[in-house]
Amino acid sequence: MNQDEFAALLTRFSAAASAGDGKAFAECFTEDAVYHDYIYGDHKGRAEIAHMLTELFHRDARDYDWRMIDPVCNGNLGYAWSLSKFTSTLPAYEGNEIVIDGMSRFELRDGLISDYRESVNGGVAMAQLGVEEPRLVGVLRKWARQLRARPEVQRYLKS
Repeated sequence: MNQDEFAALLTRFSAAASAGDGKAFAECFTEDAVYHDYIYGDHKGRAEIAHMLTELFHRDARDYDWRMIDPVCNGNLGYAWSLSKFTSTLPAYEGNEIVIDGMSRFELRDGLISDYRESVNGGVAMAQLGVEEPRLVGVLRKWARQLRARPEVQRYLKS
C-alpha cells in the first residue's frame, strides 16, 4: 500500500467510525483482522469489529468524532496520530466531554487493515470522564499488568 492509498483508507476508517457505520468500518479490515481496543479488548473478524463500533463505542458515546492525522506508511505497516472526542452516555458520567489523543498502528494486507493497535493514555481519558481516583488507580494497575504480560513486551524485557 502506498502513502496515498493509506491516507484514503484512513479517511474511510475515520468517517465510518465517526458516523457509527459498523458495516463501512468493518470493510476497512480484512476478514480475519484483529482490532485491539484498550477499553473493550480484542475483536476478531469483521462482524465483531462492526459490533464493537455500533454496540460499544456508540452505545457509550454520542457526538463521536475520530480523526487520523499525519499518516505514514511503508507498504505493510502504517501509523497515524489520532484525535477523538465524544460526550459520554454512561449513566455515571453522562454529559462529560472527552478528548483523546493517541498513536494508531495498522498492519496492512491486500489494501486493508489486518491488525489494529493503539497507544493511548487512558488515564487522561478516565480523568476527563470523572472516574473516581481509587477506581482509576485500579484500572491503571490492571493496564500495567496487561502491558507487561504481552508476549512482545516479555521478549523485550528479557533482551
